[in-house]
Amino acid sequence: MEKGKILIVDDEADICEILQFNLENAGYDVDCASSAEEALDKLSPEHSLILLDVMMEGMSGFKMAEVVRKERGSRIPIIFLTAKNAENDLLTGFSAGGDDYISKPFSIHEVIARVKAVLRRSGGMSAEHPEDNIVSGKIRIDMSKKMVYAADNPVLLSKKEFEILYLLASHEGRVYSREDIINELWKDAPYVLDRTVDVHIARIRGKLGPYKNYLTNRSGYGYCFSPVE
Repeated sequence: MEKGKILIVDDEADICEILQFNLENAGYDVDCASSAEEALDKLSPEHSLILLDVMMEGMSGFKMAEVVRKERGSRIPIIFLTAKNAENDLLTGFSAGGDDYISKPFSIHEVIARVKAVLRRSGGMSAEHPEDNIVSGKIRIDMSKKMVYAADNPVLLSKKEFEILYLLASHEGRVYSREDIINELWKDAPYVLDRTVDVHIARIRGKLGPYKNYLTNRSGYGYCFSPVE
């Protein structure tokens, strides 16, 4: 079984070489880029995941992620690589559309484990009914296309935003605590904070526009999807 093609983006040549060598030994096809600009040129639909350094000359990793998500509309999984571990940087990474976050220095075993976990999660949004479409109120979620529509207008969500909305909408009326959402969608990411969930929910609500109140916050309990006309 083909494991997938990974794009490594890091301006430190030794980091790229180490990652490429070990990931190829683990069975992955690997491309490398020494800058975000080069990576954007190389990125293709054949790639299954991006390992992306945050601090680089020129365009930063966060900015590249925003280009990938917003301008190109891609939901390819992104794992950030960085020496920074402050809470604000974690939130910035997830807000930019990141799926996981690995701090340097890291062990190769950790990187491979995270890559496997993220690729496994990206293979299907729901273990119960991976291809079920959802129509609720003015919101329609098309699982085959991995697209969301509000009153038939496409809503461009990051992969993680899509997963959160699908989780809540597929259990309409059920209240999920922040911990519930983290346990469901960030099972293999040890540094995810409650505020990270809040950031993603806020971004989803902003993109739903007039239907933002479909996502409600039950104070002291968590989040719930409930269509309100």
